[in-house]
Amino acid sequence: MTLPTRSWGQGPKRALFLHGFTGSRYSFDHLEPLLGDLVRADVVELPGHHQSRADFPDFGAVVDAIASGLEGPTTVLGYSQGARVALALAVRHPRLVERLVLESGSPGLHRRHDRAVRKRSDEALASLIEAEGVESFIAYWEQLPLFAGLRALPSDVQARLRERRVGHDSAGLAAALRLMGQGAQPDLWPALPTLRVPTLLLTGAADVKYTRLARRMAAELPLAWRVAFRGVGHAPHLEVPQAWANEVRAFLEAPWTHEPRAEDLR
Repeated sequence: MTLPTRSWGQGPKRALFLHGFTGSRYSFDHLEPLLGDLVRADVVELPGHHQSRADFPDFGAVVDAIASGLEGPTTVLGYSQGARVALALAVRHPRLVERLVLESGSPGLHRRHDRAVRKRSDEALASLIEAEGVESFIAYWEQLPLFAGLRALPSDVQARLRERRVGHDSAGLAAALRLMGQGAQPDLWPALPTLRVPTLLLTGAADVKYTRLARRMAAELPLAWRVAFRGVGHAPHLEVPQAWANEVRAFLEAPWTHEPRAEDLR
């Protein structure tokens, strides 16, 4: 795999974790005591974040680079931007994804006009990052209503999050937004009914937008389970890590069977 990766856990199940925008390969370290006995986790650092270069031609090339590093069927867990990449991985390389956990994710924007509008918005934000610098941008980013739940975390936890975020490079974050923002993401809605991967959709109930998206996704996916944590915002894995880990553990330990499609037998 060409992307920097951090590994933890000694469990029997292989797992790939994909962080959100402004995250890093250290974003899930706090989950090791909760899941390390169940999974052997590889946490990929997505392009443009810390030491991960963003010299990929497009969104699909990022997904394919991640797929090239997988040795076999793996549980893939993604948060926010990482959830969108994880879903694309399952769509483009279904035989490599054994189970899928999507936290606060989206299949993209269905209308071409909406994608064009969002791409312009992402470009404006990328330009702001380059012009104002990382610290100024992170101060703005942390005050968005989307992250209200994180502002309720203990001060030491918030300080560690901020320290990791301001360690990014402004050019890298801007490139990450241009490469993997929602404006660059392909529309994956049409692929959902064909996706034969058991999928767990996790959101915070206070994050109304993404909880509604998860409800719509669950109606389209053949094998989907959905949990919305009460009183929680956009980042349940940070806001309620124990409850988040309990749901993931129950999902990964549950047996399941399905009849393969004819093309999978060829």
